Amino acid sequence: MFEIILAIHILIAFVLIVLVLLQQGKGADAGASFGGGSSQSVFGSRGSANFLSRTTAVLATLFFITSLSLAYIASKEVKGYKSVVSEQTTSIPEDDSRSDAPVVPN
Repeated sequence: MFEIILAIHILIAFVLIVLVLLQQGKGADAGASFGGGSSQSVFGSRGSANFLSRTTAVLATLFFITSLSLAYIASKEVKGYKSVVSEQTTSIPEDDSRSDAPVVPN
C-alpha cells in the first residue's frame, strides 16, 4: 500500500510542477489584451487560466492527502516505537546520607 501511494504522490508532484510552470503570471494579462495571441488558445481567452488553476488546486489537495497518508502509514510501520513521555519514570531520589561510599578524612 505504501509503494502505491508513494508512486501516486510522485506522479502528482511532477504534474503539479508542469502545471505551475505552464501558468502565466498576473503581469502577462496586459500583453494578451493588445493581441498577445492567447485568445486563440484551446480553452479561450480566460478559460485556460480557470482550467489550469482549478486543476492545480485539485492536484494540490491530492498531494496534501497523499502526504498525510504516507506520514500516517510510515508512523504505523515503525516497530518498537516508544514515546519519550512514556519512557519517563518518576522516581524519588534516595537519601545521600546513607551512602556506601567511604568517608575521606580531612
